[in-house]
Amino acid sequence: MNALLLLMNILMLVAGQVLFKMGLDKLGGVTLANSWRAMFTPHILLGLVLYALATLVWFVVLSRMSLSTAYPIQSLAYVFGMIVAFIVFNEPISLTKWIGAGIIVIGVIFISK
Repeated sequence: MNALLLLMNILMLVAGQVLFKMGLDKLGGVTLANSWRAMFTPHILLGLVLYALATLVWFVVLSRMSLSTAYPIQSLAYVFGMIVAFIVFNEPISLTKWIGAGIIVIGVIFISK
């Protein structure tokens, strides 16, 4: 159950980032001066809701797991985010980034045991 909750947290974090990116892409150029507008776009609002829910799930995870285990596993969000960026946004992923993602996955495997 803990692993499922942690995976849910990770997926909500990634989905929130994807929604942020989609919302910002629709807005075009965003600067610090006009960034407040972004807060009221549907994609950004939904992303913020997912972040809030992810935080609540994180509270449950931390109440059941050690931080030294849960937090490194949460780094899988970086790997999933990179894969989603490749698939959804057609972002190029360099070999160095793929190697880095592989190192994260290997580290999570070691931490999980």
